[in-house]
Amino acid sequence: MSRLIWLFFLIAFASCEFFQPKEDTNELPMARVNETNLYPSDMFGLIPKNLTSGDSLKFAEKFVDDWIKKQLMIARSQNEVDINEADIQRKVLDYRYALTRSAYEKKYIEENLDESVVESEIEEYYTEHSADFILKQNIVRCLFAQVSSEAPRLSDFKEDLERYPNIESENIIEYCTQFANKAFVEDSVWVDFDEVIAGTPLDQIIDKARILRTRSLLENSDENFTYYLRILEYKMVDEISPLEFVREDILNIIINKRKVSLKRELENKVYEDAAQSDAFEIYNY
Repeated sequence: MSRLIWLFFLIAFASCEFFQPKEDTNELPMARVNETNLYPSDMFGLIPKNLTSGDSLKFAEKFVDDWIKKQLMIARSQNEVDINEADIQRKVLDYRYALTRSAYEKKYIEENLDESVVESEIEEYYTEHSADFILKQNIVRCLFAQVSSEAPRLSDFKEDLERYPNIESENIIEYCTQFANKAFVEDSVWVDFDEVIAGTPLDQIIDKARILRTRSLLENSDENFTYYLRILEYKMVDEISPLEFVREDILNIIINKRKVSLKRELENKVYEDAAQSDAFEIYNY
């Protein structure tokens, strides 16, 4: 039986759970490296069920090739390197310990983590750690619109932008909905200034810091569009970030601190339970 046909039968039978554990079946090996054999059951459950027969065949062939390369590297390494078996076993045990502990900690955290964070906690953390939130970029609260240069009433739209926020935002939003190719009208949201103007003629501004300090409305055009940026508020590099800009970061920090606390709590709990049940003892000779 050729290797290709053998792999075809492997895939067909694996999908219907044909293979049994080695001790319950007389399997023929699919491949051999020195004294080590690869059996069909070694692949049981590894072939994704949603693959086509052709893709499954490719997957199986790659699995066999990767297995051969791995076994050859192991064999060559054992011949070329003086291996300390005790050291290897210790590392294996350490790795097993780390995986087992991580799985237990994850389970404990999932069962006990409180992910609700009240506003006062966020504000308190921000106040106490404001020095950790120094801006590395210029940010703005703004209105932005990329409008076809042929759109109607451009001068009225520009005037509305200049007057905002002393006028209602409905006219601006309605105009952007009808005529803007791109727009950003979330005026309460802080955004990266460079990201807002990226890909527009406004991006060619050299002294952006000076522009932010001296201009509240920026306008520029290319062949097809006119770009408007109404700056409502700005913060510069090296200033303390406004709370709204780092709110999500602070939320994640608080949650992560709770996870760390739960890990420590679990470790102490396990220790205390073991101490009460005399599960360990320290000998003083």
